[in-house]
Amino acid sequence: MTKPLRYHAGEIAVQQRANAFDPADLDGNGLGSTFDPRVDAFLRSQRWAIISGLDSEGKVWVSCIWGSPGFMNVETERSLAIRASLPATDPLVRSFREGEEIGILALDPARRRRMRINGRARWEGEILRVSPREVYGNCPKYIQRRELLAGDQPLAPQVASGSLQSAGRREWIQKADTFFIGSINVEAGLDCSHRGGNPGFVQATGPNQIAFPDYAGNNMFQTLGNFELDPRAGLLFIDFESGATLQMTGKAVVSWDEARLARWPGAQSLIEFHVERVQETTRALPLRWRLLDYSPFNPEVFGGLQK
Repeated sequence: MTKPLRYHAGEIAVQQRANAFDPADLDGNGLGSTFDPRVDAFLRSQRWAIISGLDSEGKVWVSCIWGSPGFMNVETERSLAIRASLPATDPLVRSFREGEEIGILALDPARRRRMRINGRARWEGEILRVSPREVYGNCPKYIQRRELLAGDQPLAPQVASGSLQSAGRREWIQKADTFFIGSINVEAGLDCSHRGGNPGFVQATGPNQIAFPDYAGNNMFQTLGNFELDPRAGLLFIDFESGATLQMTGKAVVSWDEARLARWPGAQSLIEFHVERVQETTRALPLRWRLLDYSPFNPEVFGGLQK
């Protein structure tokens, strides 16, 4: 599952649909494929990261890993060592045993900085060793500024499965200002990305369906490009105040219907996510964050949506 650093057919198709395609990019999109000292410095300073992977059934899930500063350590320009573990209840706890695809997002919300890494990973004892295919930074748009609070909270995970039928889960989704999304492509492998907006930008539109807008970003369209060819996806919502997580796996469909987009001001397209499985875990993370302010790039939310 290797590829040169070029856009794949799905990404090009979405760029053309969004009038953002540049033929010059056919010769390469400028993404890095190795770790440099700046990337190392950024990763070493982080206390958490988001990963996407496949379970034994080939379903995409998104999870959170964490540790003390330095738990992500660049060993060489082609190797990243992550000293972390996943809870026994996590959907990806048995993944990355044989050298498998992984997507990684390192996010520093206080500074509105993020770094994405796509490649292959394998557990070697207590170290998750990652060989990168793509290494690149993203723009600061739609990142809500949050402060990581001092002191780790004790873990006491309690897992509940089911659907989005419960009012509590639907309210959680519709109050969210941030979530994380994983996607996959047979050429490019797994990807892990961030989505943000004002509360109300995500809506539960059916018993097992949610919808959210895709706002203008860097015009690479990795996530939507993957969905163009493979609908498998995973979502992760974090309760930043309690450390609870809401993980979902399912399939995504992209809509460009202008009448529907009118309800999401600023949206280029609409992603409908059809939920297949849900896992809610209380006190899943030891970290807590305090909201400082919303991104100035967030469009207003109105037109029948929660404000």
